[in-house]
Order: sequence, then C-alpha cells, then structure tokens
Amino acid sequence: MASVNVALEQGTDSRHDGELVVNNFSIQVATVNGSGSQSANTVLMRAIFQMGVPVSSKNLFPSNIAGLPTWFTIRVSKDGYEARKRDSEVLIAMNPESAAEDIRGLKPGAVVLFDEPLRLAGLRGEVTFYALPFDKVVAPLAPEPKLKKLLRNMVYVGAMAHLLGLDMTEVEDAIGKQFRGKKRAMEVNVAAAHAGLEYAAANFAPCRYRVERMNETAGKIIIDGNAAAALGALFAGVTVVPWYPITPSSSLIENLSEYLRQYRVDAEGRATFAVLQAEDELAAIGMVLGAAWVGARAMTSTSGPGISLMAEFTGLGYYVEIPAVIWDVQRVGPSTGLPTRTAQADLLSTAFLSHGDTKHPILLPATVKECFEFAMAAFDVAERLQTPVFVLSDLDLGMNHWISDPFVYPETLPDRGKVLGKEDLERLGSFSRYKDVDDDGIGYRTLPGTRHPSAAWFARGSGHNEHAQYSERPEDYVENMDRLNRKWETARGLVPAPVLERQSGAEVGIIAFGSSHGAVVEGLDQLRQEQSIAADYLRIRAYPFSTALDEFIAGHRRVYVVEQNRDGQMLQLIKMHAAPAEVAKLRSVCHYSGLPLEARFVTDAIVVQERNVPVAVAQEPRRAANRAHSSSRLCRKLCRRSIKWPPHRIRRLLVLPRLGLRRLGPPRLVLRRLVPVHPRPTASASTCSTIAAANRRCVRVAGTTPSPNASWTPSSRWELSRSRWPRSAASAARRKVRRTS
Repeated sequence: MASVNVALEQGTDSRHDGELVVNNFSIQVATVNGSGSQSANTVLMRAIFQMGVPVSSKNLFPSNIAGLPTWFTIRVSKDGYEARKRDSEVLIAMNPESAAEDIRGLKPGAVVLFDEPLRLAGLRGEVTFYALPFDKVVAPLAPEPKLKKLLRNMVYVGAMAHLLGLDMTEVEDAIGKQFRGKKRAMEVNVAAAHAGLEYAAANFAPCRYRVERMNETAGKIIIDGNAAAALGALFAGVTVVPWYPITPSSSLIENLSEYLRQYRVDAEGRATFAVLQAEDELAAIGMVLGAAWVGARAMTSTSGPGISLMAEFTGLGYYVEIPAVIWDVQRVGPSTGLPTRTAQADLLSTAFLSHGDTKHPILLPATVKECFEFAMAAFDVAERLQTPVFVLSDLDLGMNHWISDPFVYPETLPDRGKVLGKEDLERLGSFSRYKDVDDDGIGYRTLPGTRHPSAAWFARGSGHNEHAQYSERPEDYVENMDRLNRKWETARGLVPAPVLERQSGAEVGIIAFGSSHGAVVEGLDQLRQEQSIAADYLRIRAYPFSTALDEFIAGHRRVYVVEQNRDGQMLQLIKMHAAPAEVAKLRSVCHYSGLPLEARFVTDAIVVQERNVPVAVAQEPRRAANRAHSSSRLCRKLCRRSIKWPPHRIRRLLVLPRLGLRRLGPPRLVLRRLVPVHPRPTASASTCSTIAAANRRCVRVAGTTPSPNASWTPSSRWELSRSRWPRSAASAARRKVRRTS
C-alpha cells in the first residue's frame, strides 16, 4: 500500500481524517469538450440514483465543438436538494488546462482523482490527491487510440466506485442502460470500469465522502426537461412540427421526432405527422400558424434569437386569433450571447412580442414533470383562447437530468375550444367569427373543410370587425381590442395557478418561477435554520397572473422576487399588475451570470436586504484571482494598511450577519471571499468587521468589533476616522470608532 501512503502524504489534511460525509457532497468532473465523457458521467450519476440516493446533475459546456474545458457536476443530497452548489468536495481532474484552478476552488478536506502525468499532488496541502495512470490502465483493454480515449472516462467511474463506496452491480446496470442494444460497447465499458475499480482498490484507501444506500428514489425516473416536454407534446396530439435547430432547444424536437416515428404511424406504417426543418425561425412560426389555422395541433421550439425573428408572425396569430404553441428554451443573450448558459431573460420579449398592443399567455414549468404537463396544457390553453401560447423553459431545466415521479397518463381528452361543426351551423344558421357571444372575449371559429355555406371566414391581419370583414372604422378597432383584453382576463382562470408554501409567522414573502425553484426551496431552509427568517413562497406558473398574486403581496411586509436576469423582468411584470400601494413592498433578487442559480446566492441576497447591509452580493466569484488568496490573507492585508474600496470592489465581498438584529444586539459582520461556500473564519478574519459606506463613497475596512451591549437599529452605520490607518490589526482595534444613526 505504498502508493496509498504517497497519496496521503501529498494532500491529506489530518484535521479531516475520520470525518465521514455520507450522501451530502458534490462531484465535479473536469474534462475537455468532445472527449466523450458524457456517457461516463451519466453512468456515475445513475449508479448513485439506483442506490436510492437523491442526485442531480449540471453540465457546463462551451459553445464550441471540441477542445475547451467542460465541467459536469453531480450533486448527491440526502435531503433531496437539486440546486447548483458553488463548490465541490470531489474532483475528477482530467483537463490539464483547468486542473490547477479547479483544485484551488475546492473546499478544505476535498479529494481529487487525477491523471498521473498531470502531477497535481503538490498544489494544496489540505486536499487528498489520488493519482491514477489512466493510459496504463486502459492499454490492455483496447488497441485503438480513439477507443482508448473514450474508455479513460469509464475508468474514473470504476475508481469512484471504490473511493465513494458505490455498489459495482449498480455501475454495471447503469452501463447496460446507457449502451442498451450495443453489446460490444457495453462489454468493453464494463471492463474499463472494473479496471479502474481494481487499480483503485489496490492503491487507494476509500475517501471520506461516501455513498450509502437509501430508499428515496424508489419508483422515480431520471429525465431532462426537453425529453419530458416532447413526451407531453406527443400525448397532446401534436401532428405538425416546423422548427429550426438552435441550442438549447434542439433536443426537444429531436426527442419528439423519435417519439412520433414510434407512435404516430398508421397500420401501413405511414407517418401521420410532419416534422419539418424550416429555413429559419421566421418560416417555422409561419408554418405553425398555417397548420393551426386548418385545424392541426402545431408547435415549434426555439430560443431567444428565434423568438426575435418570430415577432411579426406572432402578432398575426394574436390579431387573427390562431392557436399555436411555442417552446422557448431560454439561454443567455442578447444577440448570440452565451448559447450554452442558462437564463430567464425572455419574459418581457415574449409577453409583449410583436408591435402594437399584444399580450401573450406564458406557461412557466419548474420541474420536468411540469414540462410534461404544461406541454399538454399549452395546446388546450391555446385552442380555448385561440391565441399563441409560449412555454418558457431554460437550458438548466431543459438539458440537465432531474429526478421525477413517473408522469401520469392523461385522463381527459384534448380541449379544442369553441369550434363549430356542420351540425352546429345548421342549428345556428350563421356565425360571426369575432363576435363575443359569451362575454369572455373569445369568439367561435370553424375549420377549413367544414361543409356548410356559412362556415367560411376571412383571416386577415388588417383591421376587421366582428364579422371578419375588412374595416378601418375606429369604433370597430376599439371594440376588437377591448374584446381581446376581455379574453386576457378570461385567460387568468385558464392558465396554471400559482403554488403557495407557507411558514408559520412569516412576514417575508418570496416569489420565483421556473428553474429557480430548486434554489429557492433550499434557500428557504437556510434562511430559517441559519438566520431564523421565516418566509412564505409563491411559485408563479403562468402569465397572466391570478388574484392569488395580489393576495400574497398584500399579506407580507416585504416580498422578494427571485429570477435569473439582470433587469428584474418578472418584477416589472408584477409591478404592472399590482396595486400602486403594494409596489413599495417588492424587492429584487437577480442572478444573471449564466450559471444555474444556487441557494446560497438567494439566501445571502435576502439576508443583506433584510439586515439593511449596503453591500452587493457578487454574482459569481472570479475563479482564478479570488481563489488564489485565503480570507485570512485578505483580512491581514486590510488591517495592515489603508485601502480605499470603491463600490465595484465592495460587490466582491460577502457580508454574513452572525448575530440577529432584533434580539441579539448588533450584527457581527465577518468578511470573507465569495468563492468558498464553506468558510471557516480564522482568527484574523473573525477580528475584522466590514464597514460599507453608502451613496457611492469609498469605504474603509477596520479591524474593530462593536460592543455587544451597544444599542442598534437597522439604520445605524459605522463612521471611520478619515486619517491614515495604522499598520497593525492590534492598533487598529484600539482606535476609536464613532457610531452614528
């Protein structure tokens, strides 16, 4: 076991020996885009899932074809948390370009499995390193260079099975599912996993992070949001699917195409559907509207740039009143933006897409199960309202794997809305296409081919009256627009209602939607357990909003709107809807780095605003620069000399109230870097209080802690002497600091 001792000497921090962490850690696999690691990563995730442990994954990949760094993170959480964590405890380092930086970002006590030629063992002293010669292990398994490159990935799966205590039968079963129908591929990958296991067992001691069997995933499935949406569209009865490929929505149509070929053919094997790749998104939405006008259930899928191209045709669908379903799997913009990063930044553009007065219903799924359900509901809403309906997912929800309960087979038939057939027209004698008969803003329609002389109507995007006749009379236009607005009010009762979660005694409310849900759920627990802040949570599932939103805002002193865009787009929509007297309660928590939202960001952003601390919480740490310095070094540097901090530097700091404002006296504000989610304040760090100036002034940070007996109000602040600071922390602590209110 000499190699074990070498590994321990290289990196183990003795303070962490024997401290087992069971079913509560993250694994980060750092590879190169195009290396074929996706299959191995999926196998590793599925093996943990099959041991009954809740697990989720995030795939961070570049927008090029091959060569740039890629990170695949697997979060193992016995509590079922699914949001991203900022740092990881287990690193599989396969990329020489990012390895050093990835290691600097690990928590103390983390473990690293790396390719032996990288020679990483000396980079940090509080990390355990395991060097594995991947090429030597793979060499006997495959002579072909390309196959060797692919099998290297499955070797680290086997090594992880030993280090983490995974059941190898579950690994083999996961490989069988991943390569189902490919016997040769399955056999060689199983052999590679066993080779990695055998080498690790002979050379490494199991690490402190362990996976132990649970029973929390029984009966559940793993699926991504795009595949779930495709299944929902299939069950909804979609038959016409024009589209144009764009990341991250392409896999939705690709999955749907496979399902349709399998389940939408007649007895002779002929397709009863049409999937058409258009020349661009403009043509795709035009085909959708044409197919829907003649009675087909039609949809398309795109992302932000495609939404921009669809503006004029969407306005036609709104004004002519043609049902259509458009999936927008959001990514970072504007322009090309970051095609492989996630965002929730298309709310305003889709809500009012097209020129003139237009408003479009939007469904906002937060889980893969809701992707399935809302794919069906979108068609019913579109046909009942006779209008285009948008379903806003995003890259995180659409392309990453999630655990879900099995989807429920639909028990109701599709709702086609107000469609008149031949028998209806014979009974009525005639109809007016845009006449509001039922006072809900929705007229009756007929489909082309209905055999009745009164069935025809002219669909025009220009001015028209209730009989679908051309008109430029002002009163006809006003009546038409007012009727469309009444339809909008009807839509409030047709779209999915929000979901409310209450906590006893909560004065604070949180509003979120979509893939922010997982981070908010975890953040609620952090607020309650760490800060004793109880908060109610309203998850919005559709636009237009219902009266439940008004009641939620009215019932709380402060309401935080959590979303993944820079400008607070959901907050803007809520302000347009809410009563003017309630707008002052609304506060914004915006995350827009392109990475999936994490719970710690939500918690810190709310705590800072609740405690009236004038410090901005950083979106993401600077990976290389910030990780290179410990918090203790930074604090010593601050105490050693006078440093002026402009506002843009303050945004990089995180303020942690260690004591509450109400009962425990003044908060002790401990300065730390944003990079470690698991800070351990050292003596020098704990002696530093962060004092932030407001109104765009420069601030200074001194090593002085206020008296715990002093009175404190949220409006209090610390005012420092403007003279030069002393050089030592001790003398800084002795300086008098005057506190003003």
